[in-house]
Amino acid sequence: MRADAQRNRDHLLTVARPAVAEHGIDVSMRDVARRAGVGLATLLRHFPTREALMEALLHASFEQLTGRARDCAASEESAEALVTWVRECVAWTTEYRGVTVLMAAAIEDPASALHGSCVALRAAGAGLLRRAQEAGTARDGIDGEDLFALIAMLAWAGDQPTLASRADRLLNVVAQALLTGRRGVPDGGETL
Repeated sequence: MRADAQRNRDHLLTVARPAVAEHGIDVSMRDVARRAGVGLATLLRHFPTREALMEALLHASFEQLTGRARDCAASEESAEALVTWVRECVAWTTEYRGVTVLMAAAIEDPASALHGSCVALRAAGAGLLRRAQEAGTARDGIDGEDLFALIAMLAWAGDQPTLASRADRLLNVVAQALLTGRRGVPDGGETL
C-alpha cells in the first residue's frame, strides 16, 4: 500500500474508533466518513463493508487478548489465569457496544472478515480452560465454545443499563460454575 493510502486508512481508523465507541457496531458508515472529512466512497474504498471496518478496528485487540491468554497461562495458576482472562475479555467488550453479536455471527461464518480472529480468540480461551481442567480446577463438560458463549452473555449483561451494576457479581457466579471447589474470583470479584 502506498504511504499516502496507508495514512488515509490510518486516519479513517483513528476517526472510526470513537464513533464506534459512541454508537456501537451499528455506527453509520456515512457518519464515519463525515467525521473523517472524506466522502463515503473514500471510506468504502478502504473498508467496503462495516464488517471490514470492524475487523480492522478489532484485529489488534483480538491479537492482544489472544496474547494475553498466553501471558496468563505462563504467569498464573490455572484457575486464576482462566478467570483473569475471562474478566479482561468481558471488560474489553464494553469498549464496543454490540461487538459480541458481531463476534458470534463471525465465528459461524468462515467467509467473515472477523472469522479468523474470533476463532483464534476462542482457541486461546479453550486452551486456558483445558489447562484448568487438566489441573482439576475447572469442571469437565465445558468446552471452548461454551466459554466463548459465557463471555458473550456476560458482555451482553454488562452492556445493559439495568444489569451493568451486576456485571462483577454475574462474573463471579459464572466463575464459580466454571471452577471446582471455589468461592470468589480474583481481581476484585465479590464473594457470594
